[in-house]
Amino acid sequence: MKKNILILAPHPDDEVLGCGGIIRKKSEKGHQVYVLVATRGSAKRYSEERVANVRKEALLAHAILGVTETLFLDFPAPDLDQVSKADMSGEIAQVLKKFEIEELFLPHRGDIHHDHQAIFNAGLVAARPVHGNTVKSIYAYETLSETEWAAPFASDAFIPNYFVDISDNFASKLDAMVQFKSQVREFPNSRSLQAIEALAKYRGCTVGVDRAEAFMVIRVIED
Repeated sequence: MKKNILILAPHPDDEVLGCGGIIRKKSEKGHQVYVLVATRGSAKRYSEERVANVRKEALLAHAILGVTETLFLDFPAPDLDQVSKADMSGEIAQVLKKFEIEELFLPHRGDIHHDHQAIFNAGLVAARPVHGNTVKSIYAYETLSETEWAAPFASDAFIPNYFVDISDNFASKLDAMVQFKSQVREFPNSRSLQAIEALAKYRGCTVGVDRAEAFMVIRVIED
């Protein structure tokens, strides 16, 4: 059965780092995969040209992965702590309703970046199982340079319990990440191609496959 899936990203490239493989895998199976990027960058820090460039990179990456449609919100980054939580959850809820989203992927709540925490909370509010909400499954993904740098407290730990074999889709994930020329760094930076591959191999070894992406199950409602 085909599903409508939404990847909610605080910033452009988070969705590829955390879900690039599963996006490709789902799209190849005929599912409708949407990406919602929540922020545009701060007007004080980012010029219109820079914002446009990063969004262009995102669209190129998403074309490789087979994303059905990419949507951009204009909340400021990294200043989501100054934005109304009701406004954020309201915007996300509109997208969930418009596309009748059934599977939702959120950034991990414990990430060091407070924008990720804010988007997780806003997404969870938007996906509350009330008023005929169509979301049946919610997962949290890990983002290199945000998830692994969080404080070593149990409440912030990323403890995956859902793994997806992306062995046949990993090359597409790397190709997509290459499009983010403004974001990719040289090894040993976490956002290097080598680090992305190392994590995929490690997650794969955890479950006995070549390469995998790992997630935390937040909620699954079976029909």
